[in-house]
Amino acid sequence: MDVLELSRLQFAITALYHFLFVPLTLGLAVMLFIMESVWVMTGRPIWRTITRFWGAIFGINFVLGVATGLTMEFEFGTNWAYYSQYVGDVFGAPLAIEGLMAFFLEATFVGLMFFGWERLSRPVHLLVTGLVALGTNLSALWILVANGWMQNPVGARFNPDTLRMEVTSFRDVLFNPVAQDKFVHVVSAGYETAAVFVMGVSALMLLRNKWPRAARRSFAVAAAFGLAASLSVVVLGDESGYTLTDNQKMKLASLEAMWTTEPAPAGLTAFGVPDLATHTTRFEVKIPYVLGLIATRSLDRPVEGIDALVAEARQHIVRGVKAYDAEARLKANPADLAARATFDLYSRDYGYGLLLKRYVADPRQATPAMIDKAAWGTVPNVPVMFVLFRVMAGIGFLQIAVFIWAFLAVSRQKPLSPNLLRVAVAIIPLPWLAIESGWLLSELGRQPWVVDGVLPTFLGASSLTVGEVWASLIGFVVLYSALAVIEVGLIVRTIRRGPYALHDHPEGEAAHPHALAAPAE
Repeated sequence: MDVLELSRLQFAITALYHFLFVPLTLGLAVMLFIMESVWVMTGRPIWRTITRFWGAIFGINFVLGVATGLTMEFEFGTNWAYYSQYVGDVFGAPLAIEGLMAFFLEATFVGLMFFGWERLSRPVHLLVTGLVALGTNLSALWILVANGWMQNPVGARFNPDTLRMEVTSFRDVLFNPVAQDKFVHVVSAGYETAAVFVMGVSALMLLRNKWPRAARRSFAVAAAFGLAASLSVVVLGDESGYTLTDNQKMKLASLEAMWTTEPAPAGLTAFGVPDLATHTTRFEVKIPYVLGLIATRSLDRPVEGIDALVAEARQHIVRGVKAYDAEARLKANPADLAARATFDLYSRDYGYGLLLKRYVADPRQATPAMIDKAAWGTVPNVPVMFVLFRVMAGIGFLQIAVFIWAFLAVSRQKPLSPNLLRVAVAIIPLPWLAIESGWLLSELGRQPWVVDGVLPTFLGASSLTVGEVWASLIGFVVLYSALAVIEVGLIVRTIRRGPYALHDHPEGEAAHPHALAAPAE
């Protein structure tokens, strides 16, 4: 692999690894606030014990999330220097705000949360826990504002004099519809992940007849919280699909393997085998009308297919070559008013002209065959996109079914079914599989762009050697693997020690009476 592919692989590994911790941190922070609120309102010591137990797991996960997140931010300078120089004026602002506001808010109040149990009053400590939850969500907000801008670069323009993207409206950057949809969808998925984890661990305790009063209560909170979160993930995912129709049509067509424009109302492909050679989807099973309703909110608007979008990309590339020519003339003579007028006319397509640099040094020398190749290069990996979306969606609906089952079971205040508990334990890995699939879907669907329509990925990498990237990549893999083993070991040890490892054992819990039964109050 060359430097570009190795740099992409390294960033993908660190991002996917980092995203193992972020969702659990987001969800556990909010669940801690819910559990502690019950303690403050009821005064029952068991809720304090439960909060501290899950808080210990939150702390372990939080530390690893921070460590891996910092590495990613440094990689923008080490592995993606040209990208940082090209769009740093826009992309750097949300990252700076995340570091100055959200990160320090988290770091400050996390310490107070862990060490303030005996020093702060109940309401004040609850406020601190709430601020920790707020800080984790603010971190996610600013990171996803930055990522959302990469998916839909609004509120900025390319300056031909400085050869950089510059902010024209920070409000548009902040309220970017793609960023807002990604934020609420990702945060809801994080809540769902934490709920599955808490419910699964609690179910394991009940199956082993350990700490039933704490486990039963944790299970109940996770069931209710998870049901709300899982339903919101579906609703917000639907909203994300609608946003793609206006901002990322190629991604939508690729994840549906829709090669030709389908007349309204378009059907959703439940199953199929995309064929790249024939540009068809074999063994296709469609659900009528569903895609049209999701993508267009109507029954009379078609959803554009890949072939039509490639034809549009070809026109963008032709206009982009004109913008590139005007920019070159401006570089030679900044006072050339005709060149500036031409550039202003075609500036929105300048990035498409840069796609040709993969095939020729000067895009103005590109042949029609090169233009066609660059246009088809705007199509991401259709089979991978198709599979990832169905993995993510399938897991999401399965989790909804389990949460409904669990919520109804705890609502009846009857003994929990051993089958339910076994299923709750079995699905613990699934939300991470769904989240990683969704993240890959989002990032692969943007290719060949590092910033959609602005900067091709192959132009964003730093001028490094293959050996240098291999060295850092191997170092990260070794380090992160060691940290993963340590983190899992610490979490398993915390779970085995149980909720009362550092606290008084409440009366009746030590005997482990009827773990599957509803707790007596």
